[in-house]
Amino acid sequence: MLFTETNGSREAYAKDPAVIRWQNRYFLYFSSYYADGGRERLGIGIAVSEDMEHWTSVGHIPYTQPCEENGTGAPAAIVLGGKIHLFYQSYGNQARDAICHATSADGIHFEKDATNPVFRPSQDWCVGRAIDADVVPFGGKLLLYFATRDHAMQVQKIGVAAADLNGGFSRGEWTQLAARPVLTPEYAWEGKCIEAPAALEQDGKIYLFYGGAYNCSPQQIGVAVSRDGVDFTKLFAHPFIAAGKPGEWNSSESGHPYVYRDDDGKVWLFYQGSPDMGKSWYLSRCRIGFSQGLPVVCS
Repeated sequence: MLFTETNGSREAYAKDPAVIRWQNRYFLYFSSYYADGGRERLGIGIAVSEDMEHWTSVGHIPYTQPCEENGTGAPAAIVLGGKIHLFYQSYGNQARDAICHATSADGIHFEKDATNPVFRPSQDWCVGRAIDADVVPFGGKLLLYFATRDHAMQVQKIGVAAADLNGGFSRGEWTQLAARPVLTPEYAWEGKCIEAPAALEQDGKIYLFYGGAYNCSPQQIGVAVSRDGVDFTKLFAHPFIAAGKPGEWNSSESGHPYVYRDDDGKVWLFYQGSPDMGKSWYLSRCRIGFSQGLPVVCS
């Protein structure tokens, strides 16, 4: 699989993948640029597939709320209660960007939460920004992982909040589980950035895949694990998925992961890559398994 958006306002641009299966088709949500009314903004594209290998773009989600005025992006998708829930970020507002929520019955048309944005963290431990959402059911709650920054807007890190799994996920329903980051940059390859959390429940634990380092520096993918969803231990001191070799589609980056368990139990890691320092962006995937508590890439 190698997918990019060619129906947007840029020649080849698809980032930040999220995948679900709905009504016998796969839906891929991603970030790209679109020109609505002559104005180019980052937005959320939609592609569909019968086999998770060949994808067809079918449109993008329109900008309809004040918080979306400057753009949207970085979607996360999950099926709960017989409908699709999409968590995504506002874009272009720096420290004021926050997480939004919408639902759909067909995967293409979305009803947006009237309280959007539904979540941003308190400012006592970070700048109050929230981007790059991902969600996972765990312990009767829906855990929301997000990226934020320090008060100087220099260091990117990951936090976590939770809401009742049977609730509506609107503003006021989310509680921070820790007034501190759950993951911060530590290794040289992570630079000043850990972002794009991608959560998977496996054997009663949360495995959190993440992007280490800012775009094309290069960003590469790491993994951490937790028994309670809050206290994490990084599994490797080196990237789990590294940038590609010169000339490959991901030579400038392998980043922004998304982990998806299909109906047959197989686990797929989707991620973005660039061959030209961010001029163009593509999405791909690999299958992962687990051996003695550690994730491994399957051949």
